[in-house]
Amino acid sequence: MKFYLQVSVTIKIIHISEVLLMPIQEMLAHNKRFVEQKQYIRYETDSFPNKKMVVLTCMESRLVELLPRALNIQNGDVKMLKNAGAVINRPFGNIMKSILIAIHNLRAEHVVVIGHHDCGMTKIKPNEFIQNMYKNGIKEETVAFLERSGISIEEEFRGFKTVEQSIQQSVSIIKNHPLLPKYVNVYGLVMDPATGKVTLLSHRD
Repeated sequence: MKFYLQVSVTIKIIHISEVLLMPIQEMLAHNKRFVEQKQYIRYETDSFPNKKMVVLTCMESRLVELLPRALNIQNGDVKMLKNAGAVINRPFGNIMKSILIAIHNLRAEHVVVIGHHDCGMTKIKPNEFIQNMYKNGIKEETVAFLERSGISIEEEFRGFKTVEQSIQQSVSIIKNHPLLPKYVNVYGLVMDPATGKVTLLSHRD
């Protein structure tokens, strides 16, 4: 004689939008506790950087906590700017404008550009990047239209050969900017994302 066991299984189907919202929901829940418990009090400061410094660094996730701890940067110490690779390639682009605002309006006197070893921008390849865009739903005709309009995807999203070379280039653009006061010090550093150790590449005192 054979016996059959019937098992009832309830499967919860989670919509993809719910999955995507989970991280932000966690952040919002944490924020609610943070404010209710007045944890913000220890971070109170004003808009002027205590160290009179602007730091431009990479958006690399390994540096989020490592860089401030390795360089003893506390809340309120610096104006922190980030992009992919800590790159400045336009003298009047958004990054350079932010640096100048920090200097002329917010009393900054030092600019530090910090790249890091094993940077993803040394590995980026325009053709692969474009293929990734197609995989993510960007249409080929959209890219073609941009190219016809004078926007070079390859130029806009180019990487660099070495982090040292890129940092030197960014530092040079800052140093030679016509709106940079003579008293401003400009430094270029490279950080090891594993240990936090930094190497000084260049400076203008």
